Amino acid sequence: MMTLVSAVLSGVYLSLFRRGLVLFAVGVLLALVLNLLQVQRNVTLFPDQVVATLFSSAWWVPLCCGSAAAVVGLLYPFIDRHLGEPHKFKREWASVMRCIAVFVGINHASAKLDFANNIQLSLTLAALSLGLWWTFDRSRSGFGLGVTIAFLATIVTQVLVYNGIYQYTSPDFLYVRSWLPCIFFSGGVTVGNIGRQLAMVNVEKSHND
Repeated sequence: MMTLVSAVLSGVYLSLFRRGLVLFAVGVLLALVLNLLQVQRNVTLFPDQVVATLFSSAWWVPLCCGSAAAVVGLLYPFIDRHLGEPHKFKREWASVMRCIAVFVGINHASAKLDFANNIQLSLTLAALSLGLWWTFDRSRSGFGLGVTIAFLATIVTQVLVYNGIYQYTSPDFLYVRSWLPCIFFSGGVTVGNIGRQLAMVNVEKSHND
């Protein structure tokens, strides 16, 4: 009996490790690509002494984003199970890939679109972020986690900027851009959908075995 329990626990931990590793890699890749866009458009500025050659990113940016992606991606399916509300809306990889494409588009818009002020851009990105959630998620847990992630990540970013780790040009919301919470919200929903899909694939594999 103990051997069976140990085998089950080992399988669970191995599954979590594998899913976390995939999510970490996805977070690192998205961080490098999206940060490059922000730096090229002079939206974010890093001190010269901390900027590495890899995609013009400080070394800690991909590590932090990869770790955050792993935590968020594992948290979403866990919360779904805890609430007893398994997420079944648009559960296929094609939908997940479209969600990623929309998220990248929202980030692209934050750097490329020219508005009279940041407030107009923020309202536009807020509408796009809510549209992403409505199109690819529509769960209460997904919305709640997205808002929580946006709140916490914005505070952490403000602390980093306040301490001179890096800075935003034309800040209008306590050292950062007012549209930043929209990016974090849509990013949380996107990574959450990836984590849910990975969890579902793992469950289907276990059933087949």
